[in-house]
Amino acid sequence: MNADGSNVVDGYADDATIRRILEETGDTWAVVGLSNNSSRAAYGVAQVLQRFGKRVVPVHPKAETVHGEQGYASLAGIPFPVDVVDVFVNSELAGAVADEAVAVGAKAVWFQLGVVDPDAYGRTRAAGLDMVMDRCPAIEIPRLGARA
Repeated sequence: MNADGSNVVDGYADDATIRRILEETGDTWAVVGLSNNSSRAAYGVAQVLQRFGKRVVPVHPKAETVHGEQGYASLAGIPFPVDVVDVFVNSELAGAVADEAVAVGAKAVWFQLGVVDPDAYGRTRAAGLDMVMDRCPAIEIPRLGARA
């Protein structure tokens, strides 16, 4: 337990931060690694986020339209503000994405299950953004009973 009574999931995610990102941080989520490949986790998680009321913006080198939303090749190419950057790339590439999220003015960064970079976590938090690592919003939304 944290001092505020929230459950510490691990050193990089606690219920209060997860809930704040899901419920208060904003509704525009850039999903890095999202393409039209329906067998990839990003595809299904993006659908869950949309059902939860989030606008999902695909970020992938192919810049495909996914789930009805125009895709972009990079975070910097998105012509409007994003609130949360949800990262579905491997850990070796994730730190650069977190740095780009800070550069474009995102409010939070979410590293998906299996995506861990403690140095990126430290840099992102030091820049004032909320961040969680090694978690999935499609799991956390029902676990916390989060509301859009």
